[in-house]
Amino acid sequence: MSAQQPPVKAVVIGGGSGAPVSIRTLLDMGCRTSSIVGMIDDGGSTGILRERGGVIPPGDVRKCILAMSADKKSAFARAFSHRFSYLDDHALGNLILIAFAEETGSFSEAIHICEYMLDARGHVFPSTLQDVKLTGVTADGRALEGEHVIGDSDCHMHTVSLHPADAQPHPAALNKIRQADLIVLGPGSLFTSIIPNLLVPGVVESIAKARSREENPAHTVFVCSLADMQGETWGMNCYDYVEALMRHGMEGLLDYVLIHQDAGGDPGVTGFFPVIRDYSDSRFQTRGRRSGKVRRVDVSDALVERIAALGPVPIVRDLVDRERPTWHDQRALARAFGEVLAQCRLPQR
Repeated sequence: MSAQQPPVKAVVIGGGSGAPVSIRTLLDMGCRTSSIVGMIDDGGSTGILRERGGVIPPGDVRKCILAMSADKKSAFARAFSHRFSYLDDHALGNLILIAFAEETGSFSEAIHICEYMLDARGHVFPSTLQDVKLTGVTADGRALEGEHVIGDSDCHMHTVSLHPADAQPHPAALNKIRQADLIVLGPGSLFTSIIPNLLVPGVVESIAKARSREENPAHTVFVCSLADMQGETWGMNCYDYVEALMRHGMEGLLDYVLIHQDAGGDPGVTGFFPVIRDYSDSRFQTRGRRSGKVRRVDVSDALVERIAALGPVPIVRDLVDRERPTWHDQRALARAFGEVLAQCRLPQR
């Protein structure tokens, strides 16, 4: 990066296990990267701590801080992600975040301390610091409540809502979005990791403001999932993902969509999905969580054309990690981000 070209300011909106892939990729590309994380997690260790202690959910924050870590193999980074199977499977990082929040009286300060301890290369910001919950309506019209229940839905979601709807946004999160050059949504769980951030008042408006700057307007990119493992999006194709984002505030605000397709050009190739089955067969249209099952997110020329008709530019590439077939490959993702930056005429390393 030359002295005349400041680093690209990137913001990743999401959480869970997906957003860290984008975070690490952008950091390795030399981008000045921040992460905006939703606060609706109510499952696993986080759910137990939230129920018993009434705390702000730390799980997704912990994962994103770890993604920012300068050395993820350091003793502290490994300890931060360590889980105690004999103590409700709590992650040590969750307990540390809560402990610092209680000792300092500030969850934001707890995040800053943990970033310092992990030598984080960027910063993590909750989209809100209020106690919020997620509700939703499935495609077949049933109301669900709670992030964990929605993720386990036996039918994909149509809409989700945040309660309270007027939750106070975290000012620092909105400020980072407004200052960003590149705003990345995902990858990750669409209805429980990405969209909940968009529902916080001021987030979508901040995205719009960043894109409308007269000088160096921001560009947005959505990294579409390459496989489904959760009921919340089960059976949705790439167009459905994009359309759902637009239904939740991103209409007219999405510039690019990164979509995975096997390099052989056959979207039906399943060789890298060892547990996948043909779920077009009616015998497999079962209800309930698809534990241990993986289903590719369908992509075709017709679906890509429909996405383009909505406004964003689709970029279709082979993005799968061959060793972890439900994950995006960081090198492939970096190349795709590089294409986006080139089209935006934003500087790269």
